[in-house]
Amino acid sequence: MTPTEIVTPTRTLRQAYGFDEVALAPAAVNIDPADIDMSLSVGPFEFGMPVVASAMDAVVDPKFAIAFGKLGGLAVLNLEGLQTRFENADEALEEVAEANHVEATTVLQRLYQEPIKGHLVEARISEIKRGGAIAAASVTPQAAESLAPMAFEAGVDLLVVQSTVATARYESRSGRALDLAGFCRRAPVPVVAGNCVGFQAAMELFECGIAGLLVGVGPGSACTSRQVLGVGVPQITATLDVAAARDEFERRTGRYVPVITDGGMRVGSDIAKAIAAGADAVMIGSPLAQTREAPGRGFHWGMATSHPELPRGVRIEVGVTCSLQQLLFGPSTRTDGTRNLVGALRLAMSMCGARNIREMHQAELIVAPAVKTEGKLYQMREPLQ
Repeated sequence: MTPTEIVTPTRTLRQAYGFDEVALAPAAVNIDPADIDMSLSVGPFEFGMPVVASAMDAVVDPKFAIAFGKLGGLAVLNLEGLQTRFENADEALEEVAEANHVEATTVLQRLYQEPIKGHLVEARISEIKRGGAIAAASVTPQAAESLAPMAFEAGVDLLVVQSTVATARYESRSGRALDLAGFCRRAPVPVVAGNCVGFQAAMELFECGIAGLLVGVGPGSACTSRQVLGVGVPQITATLDVAAARDEFERRTGRYVPVITDGGMRVGSDIAKAIAAGADAVMIGSPLAQTREAPGRGFHWGMATSHPELPRGVRIEVGVTCSLQQLLFGPSTRTDGTRNLVGALRLAMSMCGARNIREMHQAELIVAPAVKTEGKLYQMREPLQ
């Protein structure tokens, strides 16, 4: 038995770790930050930074996707969101922003009852393509067969099939489930799947032929799945487990499938720890929702907030605090790690002796719950009057 396990007469509970419980140990050799390669490859596409924008209505619209693409990242458009339900999605977004805290969820539930319109699926993807960005779009497994053909026709470059918990096997007496392996074989573009947190589930998803896998169940700031359902695994442990499956799958097949840690990251150190745990990239939402380019008008909400029977998200106010450029690359006057996220990752990789993302997977992670507060008494004190 290891020190982190709890054993009962019938079962064993293992310790799991989130971002605040671990730290990165510096390496014996530092790398010049200018020499570090931070690129991400998904299928045939390569991106200049390992940051993906979440498929959330408060984060990504066509204009945001174009701006994010120009900075070297990949933004994913939600094909079951407000952009494909309303001709003028800005009016719907304004209504969400104007709702008070008590009525916000009711407003979202009403707006998301509007039917998805096929011509808007094609129009939004076409707009991203005309702007010169890689067009990535997200669908749920339930809607994949109906919406994917429209996305393919519009020229989508990459499709994300995303649900709260993704598995290759779904047992039901009704027999209704997406055949992910068959879907990947038929799809003319790379398919990324998510979300997953376990070794076995990840291995089975890799075997379906996916081009990437999202990691994370309920860690996002606007998601309440963990609170409502009690289901989830802290992100460091989840990433370690899925990355281990990726490495084993590569050993067996020779095919490397990128792993993308999705949610729960607010500062640069979180992103660096996710990469060190084995992620090839990260997907973030709430930090991007704070930018002037985001469509949420200073608000952010989870993808399941509008569920008609069991909402598992909440609208939160994040404010409009900076530009995309400042958030990702600086300059910054903030000392809390919430700006220049890519610059922070680059410097962390430098200190850990990693020349690229895969070398960062070898960085030493240590259990260190107090690393953020050690010696920081004066930072935590109230300012002197």
